[in-house]
Amino acid sequence: MLKTAVIGAGHLGKIHLQILKDADFTKLSGFYDINESVRADVAKQFNIKAFSNIDELLSSCDIVDIVTPTPSHFDYAKLALESSKHIFIEKPVTSTIEQSNELIKLAKQYNVKIQVGHVERYNPAYIEASKIISNPLFVETHRLAIFNPRGTDDSVVLDLMIHDIDILLSIVKSPIRNIYASGVNILSDSPDIANARIEFENSCVANLTASRISLKNMRKTRVFQKDAYVSIDFLDKKYEVIKIKDTDKIDPFLPFIDLGEKGKKQINIISEKTKEHNAIEAELRDLVKSITDDFTPIVDIYAAQKALSIAIKISDIIKKNITSRILHN
Repeated sequence: MLKTAVIGAGHLGKIHLQILKDADFTKLSGFYDINESVRADVAKQFNIKAFSNIDELLSSCDIVDIVTPTPSHFDYAKLALESSKHIFIEKPVTSTIEQSNELIKLAKQYNVKIQVGHVERYNPAYIEASKIISNPLFVETHRLAIFNPRGTDDSVVLDLMIHDIDILLSIVKSPIRNIYASGVNILSDSPDIANARIEFENSCVANLTASRISLKNMRKTRVFQKDAYVSIDFLDKKYEVIKIKDTDKIDPFLPFIDLGEKGKKQINIISEKTKEHNAIEAELRDLVKSITDDFTPIVDIYAAQKALSIAIKISDIIKKNITSRILHN
């Protein structure tokens, strides 16, 4: 059985440790955290081994699970890859595109796999709804969170919106034509609220909104395509599909639209609550299986790099707009 070690024992790192400690698909060899007191507390809490340095950790495992703040992703990933270790990295994969390019080169050189933690790809509601989505015409996303100082290391674009950017790129198979964006700093030094409009060359348009100072949590995506509307609730893990079809015989027990001379259209509504499963466990399991069975994990570094690239472009546009507002006030 492949052995996994975790770097980072913060809030999310502890979730990974709990999953890996009880996993039947890999063996947890231990963890490392840069904070010595955190290492001692977590080792005692989970009754697992805490490594005192990275070299010790690397010699203990086949897979390195990196769950640290974004600025440290590249350095830890580089060390792991150069030790021929497969890696899992929480999103965003790195701070810059240049760093992700370097990781790609190293992964090829040492023949190891990289998976990135865009966990919504493993959300059961998305998995089921994506089977119905084809050729979207308009996409609208809302990702809202109650303020938590722990999440302000990155802008709201890199912290929250990047999830929806990754989902968007997975369902719209077209190059991007234009990006428009705006955002504001409210409680932190980087944007806390952001909105982006992304126009694709195939005429699809997406409107993405993210906020980390909301009064409630929301993670919803709505997809409009020809004769169908698909709504995905990532938080409650449910989805709804509304299909409109031409028909000569109306079912009186279902809603319909009478267009007069253009005929009638039947409305079929499917609303499903998906079976509960742990999406983080699913993505970690997928990485292990991709190694043993030699296939590309669902969210490889190329997919993560594309999402990062768009997130950086949106962030740059917002920064430019904020600077312009300041100069003109």
